Amino acid sequence: MSVQDDLTNIQRCLDDLSRSMGRLEKQLGSGGLDVRRVRTDADHLRESVALLREAASSPAAPRKPELVSIPDTPYDPSLWIDTDDEGLGARDRHAP
Repeated sequence: MSVQDDLTNIQRCLDDLSRSMGRLEKQLGSGGLDVRRVRTDADHLRESVALLREAASSPAAPRKPELVSIPDTPYDPSLWIDTDDEGLGARDRHAP
């Protein structure tokens, strides 16, 4: 099965879920928190599948992560004024 076939199948399932949710909302009412939560989750799934479909239709070349060079020079000591040493606390106080 191709990626497009899988995405179409997922879309069909989401359409079925939406129809079922519509029937359920008619029976239970749409004001309940649980019904609204499931409706919101289904909408998020629909948006995510649309993003997947868009990404699959235009596959971009694999990108290399951007490298960030870190200089060998020491950091400016003023960056660490009024900071706590992790696990040690503040410099001018003692642990209890």
